[in-house]
Amino acid sequence: MTIAEVLLCDFDSEAISTRRVLERVPDDKATWKPHEKSFALNHLAVHVASLPMFGMAILSTDVLDMATHKFPKYEFHTAEKLIEVAAGAGAELRTKLASMSDEELQAEWTLRFGEHVVTTGPKYVLYRTMFLNHLVHHRGQLTVYLRLLDVKVPGIFGPSADEPFGS
Repeated sequence: MTIAEVLLCDFDSEAISTRRVLERVPDDKATWKPHEKSFALNHLAVHVASLPMFGMAILSTDVLDMATHKFPKYEFHTAEKLIEVAAGAGAELRTKLASMSDEELQAEWTLRFGEHVVTTGPKYVLYRTMFLNHLVHHRGQLTVYLRLLDVKVPGIFGPSADEPFGS
């Protein structure tokens, strides 16, 4: 099995779970925050939906300088739009990943902020840590927001209190 094939298994599973969470983001609670230091719901949801663009940057560049690179800005409008953004960016990322050889995925990638190097390592490692784990982390935050807003939380790695097995 190639590195890309392994990463695609993870990606496909996480994309399905992410879609299930984004579908439940309430359109009428966009500016809600669980705490003054927390992201607003709209900011967190857009971040989760657009993270595949960061994964794409990892796979398609050798260096990403966050001091000069600007990702497209999306504003929260509806859960439907979140799903559209995630699906489009995810499809592009999936296509790129599927086309990559083990050699390409083992090439070095660097994330920097101007002169400050944040991290350097093989693309496949940083894809997993900087993109995929990042996605799972923020999707988990989003499920907590849903719970606090009394929105049914989907089962992701098994049942949830709202979606037990057998229901």
